[in-house]
This record gives sequence, structure tokens and C-alpha cells, in this order.
Amino acid sequence: MGVPESGYKLPVPVDLRSDTVTRPGPEMLRAMMAAEVGDNVLEHDPTVHRLEKRAAELTGKEAAIFVPSGTMGNLCALLTHTRPGDSVVVEDQSHVFWYEGGGLGRIAGLASRTLRSEAGVWDLSELQSALMERSHHTPGTSLVCLESSHNRHGGAVLPMGFIHQTVELVHEFGAPVHLDGARAFNATRSLGTSIDQMVEPFDSLTFCLSKGLGCPIGSVLCGPADFISEAEYHRKRLGGGLRQAGYLAAAGLYALDHLVDRLDDDHARAQDLAGWCAGLPGLQPLPCPTNILILETEAPSAEWQARLEAEGVRTVPFGPYRLRAVTHLDVDDEGLAEAKEAFARVSEAL
Repeated sequence: MGVPESGYKLPVPVDLRSDTVTRPGPEMLRAMMAAEVGDNVLEHDPTVHRLEKRAAELTGKEAAIFVPSGTMGNLCALLTHTRPGDSVVVEDQSHVFWYEGGGLGRIAGLASRTLRSEAGVWDLSELQSALMERSHHTPGTSLVCLESSHNRHGGAVLPMGFIHQTVELVHEFGAPVHLDGARAFNATRSLGTSIDQMVEPFDSLTFCLSKGLGCPIGSVLCGPADFISEAEYHRKRLGGGLRQAGYLAAAGLYALDHLVDRLDDDHARAQDLAGWCAGLPGLQPLPCPTNILILETEAPSAEWQARLEAEGVRTVPFGPYRLRAVTHLDVDDEGLAEAKEAFARVSEAL
């Protein structure tokens, strides 16, 4: 594990709130400044086109579109796969249900059926029961969504066997399956597989450039060509038609070329921190397969957050007695050591 790519120090010594807090490093900034750009709303930004082509090739899908955020990418997928009044099945802790402003219902007009799971893996018989045929009385299920890696389940990664079983069941019913793959590359590193192999069963997927890959903004939605063509219409309606977006797309191309393999470092540091915290009074780490560490706390998590902040470490309460810490490319070995010392001091004080 070496020096982080960005080379920047954040406003506090160690910011573990999210892997979205990273800043572009010198090489990424150079790539952005050198980008060839045009007006992407007029379909004339060559760097955006290069990113979309690269994303489609990497994921094994026919086409892709660049969007400002994963939330917009997921919403474009919902709007394209469904009609207002349809039903969508989602996991009850999923990002699309918890953290996307209710767009699933307010904008897409969908009725949601939520299923409980163990680390994102639900009971297939419960899924079967949740799938509804459309009638004069019932909203038919027109989409099922999965998430991997899974934010609220501490970066949990869906097993490939479960993915194949879920997709096969849903396809037999006659509906598509969308993957919220905001941290899909983290999932592939954990699985030891390639992105195209992991997402092959899915009808569509999003992946974020602004999380573990360290870009300042942006996500990509991938799927069949006709699906992406319709999704472009929804992107425009949602205000996602960007002009000289090639400067942002260039950051994405740089990240895909240079910053995927180093996700292993983030995973190793998160697991190192988990092992350290397991030995401290008042903390119980949950399983940590990728870069998201969830800690159960005996004292209120808000108190842990405030005391760690005073020690120069930022975290996020993830419930009254749960704390989240996320490693990323702006946290090097020195930052990890500082975080461990801060956790130890707060543990002793509480």
C-alpha cells in the first residue's frame, strides 16, 4: 500500500466519511485539462463519447451514457424500464430506496415492494411472492433492483450464484433486473472477477466514477442500445444534459485506466482498521469485505463522531449505535495509523 494517488490533504487529517470526499490528483487534473471537448447536448463531445464507449466495452453492454450522479443514473434506469404505476422490487436497505430522495415514487411514479435480506441476499421464495402480475387491481412488477457492493450492509458483495438465481427467476417472470453498481469495481476486486463477468446477467447497471475511483463527479449507465437511447431522453428531462462534459469524462477515463487495481489497498486498510477496532472496548466491527467499515458502538454513535472529529478523524453515524468509516485513495498508511490512534483514545475516554 503506497502513497495515495491524489496527493492532497483534506481539511482534517483523516476523512473517513465516504469515498466521495477525494480530490483529483495531479495526473487526473492534467488529463482533465488536456481533454478535447465539444457540446455533448449536441452530441459533439469526443471525450464523453470515448468514456461511454469504454464503459460499454468494459461491462460487455451495447451502449452507455455519462450522467452527473449515480442517483440520476438509477432514476434514468427506473424511468426507462417501467411505466408510472408499475411495481418495482428493491431490497429494504438499498440505496435506491433510502438515499435517492424518493425519486422512485415521486418522479418515476412506482410502487415499491421491499424485501429484507442478509447482507443484500434475499430469500428467493420471498422474491417469487413479491413479483406481481398486472391486473385491474394490482400494479405489475416491471423491474427488480440489486445493489453490489452494498452501502448499508457494510460494503457487502453479492455472490455470483445468488445473482444468477435472482436474474433467472425474474427473467422467467418476464421483468428485467437492474444493478446499482455504484461501487461495482470494489465488488469485482472482492470477487476476483472482471466487471463484464460480474454484470453479464443484468439488463442494465450503473457504476460511479466519483466514489472509489476518485473522480470529482459522474457515473455511467450501461445497457442495450435501445435502452440507452431512451435513457438519454430521461437524462435530458432530469437536467442531465451537460455541455463541455469532456473535462469530467477525461477524469473517468483516467480512473478506469489507473485507479481500479488500487482499490485492493482501500480494502486492506478498511480490514486493518476493522481488526484494530475489534480489540477496543465499546466497538464491534461488522464484516468488512471491501472499503466500508460499519462499527457497532456501545456509546451513542453521535458521541463517537464528535469525539473522533475532535481528534482529527471524520466518520458518519449510520444509526443511533452504528458508525461508518470508509477508506479511499486519500487515506494512506500514515492516515490509517492516525485513525487507529484516534479510535483508541476515544475508546479509552468513553
